[in-house]
Amino acid sequence: MSVGVGKSCLLLQFTDKRFQPVHDLTIGVEFGARMITIDNKPVKLQIWDTAGQESFRSITRSYYRGAAGALLVYDITRRETFNHLASWLEDARQHANENMTVMLIGNKCDLAHRRAVSTEEGEQFANEHGLVFMEASAKTAQNVEEAFINTAGTIYKKIQDGIFDVSNEASMYYFLIEYWQSFGIKVGCGGNPGPSGGRDGSASQVGGCCS
Repeated sequence: MSVGVGKSCLLLQFTDKRFQPVHDLTIGVEFGARMITIDNKPVKLQIWDTAGQESFRSITRSYYRGAAGALLVYDITRRETFNHLASWLEDARQHANENMTVMLIGNKCDLAHRRAVSTEEGEQFANEHGLVFMEASAKTAQNVEEAFINTAGTIYKKIQDGIFDVSNEASMYYFLIEYWQSFGIKVGCGGNPGPSGGRDGSASQVGGCCS
């Protein structure tokens, strides 16, 4: 499986408002968090950045079960990352809640002159699989805020509609951003660090070379 699609840089841009062009590859799972406001209510997003390597796929699957949503990310300059989407989406849907919200992100749109996957292809894949689609750039921050917040808003509405129950503290719903990264959503303030030691409101050191 291809790595370096920019998922870790998307997380860093969203949580810390900064771009780091070179990272070590993500090993296992890293953690980040940010408070946002939806419908005048504080909402905490807990984000799990999972490794893209095939060797960590079994670890990634363990984060699917409680996932309320996912960002499925490919690199618009590398067709092989787009070609792998169907496999990762099928894997997620086999192990995740059927009501999980998935947004497809074509990352590195700032490198349009090196584009290998057209916008129309991304839109077609999203339409065929019932996904929300957006192109973004972790480097310039284009559509990064929108990708996370729009997906969180959809999850929040499902919580309000009773599709997901977050009243039980022992049951956290993670917004998986798997090829991705992984995201939890919690209404209200406070919260605990993730198992990988990330601090609330900030991203841990995460990996992958990206734009």
